[in-house]
Amino acid sequence: MTAAATDPFDDDARISWYRSPIDRDLLAELMRRSDLRGWIQTLGHLGAYFATGALAYAAFLNVDDGNWYWSVPLLLAALFVHGTLGPFTGLIAIHELMHRTVFRTHALNPFFEKVYAFLSWSDYLWYRASHVRHHRATCHRDHDGEVVLPLRFSLRSRRFWLTMFAFYPPDAWAKLRTVWRHARGRIDGDWYNHVIPESNADLRRRHRNWARTLLVGHGLLALVFVATGHWFLIVVFTFGAFYCRWLIFLCGQPQHYGLNSDVPDFRHNTRTFTCSWLPAFCYWNMQYHLEHHMFSAVPFHNLPKLRKAIEHDLPPATHGLRDTWREMLAIRERAIADPAYRYAPAIPGHGVPDAAPGA
Repeated sequence: MTAAATDPFDDDARISWYRSPIDRDLLAELMRRSDLRGWIQTLGHLGAYFATGALAYAAFLNVDDGNWYWSVPLLLAALFVHGTLGPFTGLIAIHELMHRTVFRTHALNPFFEKVYAFLSWSDYLWYRASHVRHHRATCHRDHDGEVVLPLRFSLRSRRFWLTMFAFYPPDAWAKLRTVWRHARGRIDGDWYNHVIPESNADLRRRHRNWARTLLVGHGLLALVFVATGHWFLIVVFTFGAFYCRWLIFLCGQPQHYGLNSDVPDFRHNTRTFTCSWLPAFCYWNMQYHLEHHMFSAVPFHNLPKLRKAIEHDLPPATHGLRDTWREMLAIRERAIADPAYRYAPAIPGHGVPDAAPGA
């Protein structure tokens, strides 16, 4: 059978989405892009990543037999901070640049998209093709393979905790093995083959070449690091996006967790929370995820203003990761007890339903 004959996904998603009413002139104002805001965010984000990496490397250089009792803990702390920021150089930064809303100057968006994708070993071509479909048919099971509800995670797994707060070698190896397979032109998985189909020879070629760019580019850099005596830079920069994923998990998991499939209303399948400036900076303001899905052409820096303009029509947002995760864990506990349970947000004017829409 051909791939098309066995493809479980359908691109013909004709969904009439509900969007909160907003003044057209205000929306046009909020959709304006800004090179200045784009440079501040992008250079600030990359600058923080390279600065924490430089601090981690400096800490490594100061480790010796006479001071290990304080220099090794300092090194681990520096790596923890650097690793916490590292995963955000992946699909979080790439996500905003892929929407082409970060910079007003169009060419800067794809340029920095590739910069971030290289730093983080990210498959930006797949993600771009996937994410367009995700926005078009958010959490509709026949059309969206990027987010398939219900989402699950285990708090009892050693792998989970090592991935969150340290480095888990099997995950890194799996990532490198996937890039190697892609470099050979092999693509596995229904959703991957749906968004990068065999019928699109040009996309397949570019996808294969990007994987080769990652392998050759990072391989050459690793050789330079070793040849010049700076091998620890492999830990700091080659694999800088591979460890300490706790903050990106805390920020990213709430987006759709515990919510509802096949509902043409983003308020039922996408969650917003608010937080302090530091996670908001790392997360490129994607804590305003409901607003982003409703009006994806609004740049990240205007999402707080968009929230204020339409919040009367949106579910209440929790503030801070602690309160957000208190709600999330309560949803998780109830979903474990009742696998059919889906959290139904309090929609203004709709009351507070006890079960998911249509349940």
